[in-house]
Formats: sequence, C-alpha cells, structure tokens
Amino acid sequence: MTHSAPDSAADRASDSASDSASNSASNSAPDEDVAPGRDLAAAQRPGDEAAEAAVAADGVLDLLGLLAYAELVAFFRLSDDAALAPSLADKAALGEMAVSEFGHFQLLCGQISRMDADPDQAMLPFVAALDDFHARTPPADWLEGLVKAYVGDGIAADFYRAVAELVDPQSRALVLDVLADTGHAEFVIARVREAIEQDPQVAGRLALWARRLVGEALAQAHRVAAERGPLARLLASGAQGGSAGELGEIARMFAGITDEHAQRMAALGLANWGGAPTRD
Repeated sequence: MTHSAPDSAADRASDSASDSASNSASNSAPDEDVAPGRDLAAAQRPGDEAAEAAVAADGVLDLLGLLAYAELVAFFRLSDDAALAPSLADKAALGEMAVSEFGHFQLLCGQISRMDADPDQAMLPFVAALDDFHARTPPADWLEGLVKAYVGDGIAADFYRAVAELVDPQSRALVLDVLADTGHAEFVIARVREAIEQDPQVAGRLALWARRLVGEALAQAHRVAAERGPLARLLASGAQGGSAGELGEIARMFAGITDEHAQRMAALGLANWGGAPTRD
C-alpha cells in the first residue's frame, strides 16, 4: 500500500498566500453600483444636472414668452400713440418704432419655436398680468402715453435684463438684443422736455403719473416673479442660502430697478416734481 506524502512547508505557504490574495481581492472589489472614487452623492450628480437643465430651460421659455407678449403689446401701443401724435414727423417716428417692436416679437417667437414650444402657449401665462397693468394705467393724453412707454416699459426691460443674467449666453444675447433701445427713449425725452418748457405746469402732472406707473409696474413684476414657478425657480438658481437667499436676490433686483427708474425721471426732467394734485 502506498501513502500520500504530507504537505511540505512550501506547499502550505503557497496555499496560504493564495487564500490571502483571494480574500483581499474579494474585499477590495468595487461595488457594482458605485464606481471607484465616487460616493453616493456623486453617483446621483448626473440626475441632478439633468434636473437643473430642465429648470433652466423652463425658466428661459417663461422669459421668452413673457418678453414676446410684451413686445406684441408694445407694437399695438406704439401704433396707437402714433395715431395720436401731433405731427406727421412724430407719427412716422412712432410708426417706425412700432415696426421694430413687431420685429422683436417675431425673433422671440422664432426662438421659442426652435425650442420645440408653441409661442402662443409660451405667452399665454402672462397675458392676464400684462393686460391688467395696461387696463389699470390708461393714459389721458399723448404725453402721458409717451411717459408710460418710457417709464413702464423701462421698468419691465430692467426686470427682463435682470432675469436674463441667469440664463444661457445665447438666450441672454437674444433678450439683450430685443431690449436694445430703438430710439424711443431719446424721442420721449425730447418731447416731454419740450412740453415742460412750453408749459411748466405739465411737469407736476406727469411726475405723479410716472409715480403711479412705477408702483403698478413693480406690483406686476412681483406678481409675475411670484406666480410663475419656472421664473421663480430661475431666480432662485441665482440665489444663495435657500428661500432666504431667493428673497434677498429678488429684493436686490427690485432695488436696482428702482434706481434705474430714478435716473429715467431725471432724464425726463421730472425728478424734482410731484406736488400737483393726483389724477382721478
């Protein structure tokens, strides 16, 4: 009968090393769900980025829809102002500005369509707020119409520019291009200052009218910022510190808008007026 030779010390050492290597490889193998060097939070990052991109896209669509409807309304209002203008030269100048506004409207609708969205649907959420502002601030005459276009549209433009700082470069460039002055500001300033020189009593009435306009315009801007979820989330994306940061960001934005309004009043020659009786 034959007997198996007992394991040598070398064999036992080899087996021990093999078992140790096997256990080490098993314990150090990467988890199938989390790649090496990444924690669970990092593993969720792509989903977070996709969600942030969706929020940004919705915010951009809201901004473009709001601005598109504002430009369409501006076209109609400038056309109405042109009909009331006292001279043919003024009628022609305002008519040209109205055409420019409609061109801006078409540019915005084109961009909305390229985003695979319906321009009418993008504008619809803002119709009530803008129409309400205009229904509450009907001008009594041509001069009040000019001041409304300069002051009211100026405040709105400041709001749009502030929001545009939070969107992608291409969308921001489009918004800033649409908001570029078409000569309307210079036209209004010249006509209002000329009217004040001819009749200084006009200044008090127009100053109070401008104050009313800024109050109504800021109220509507607050309404839009608060009621539209995509816009609110877009504004929040530029804030730090959660809801408190969001409120602080919005407060700073409106403080800047108020400062710009003060400069417009000075340009019109209305900064030091306001003691006349209010309009009915």
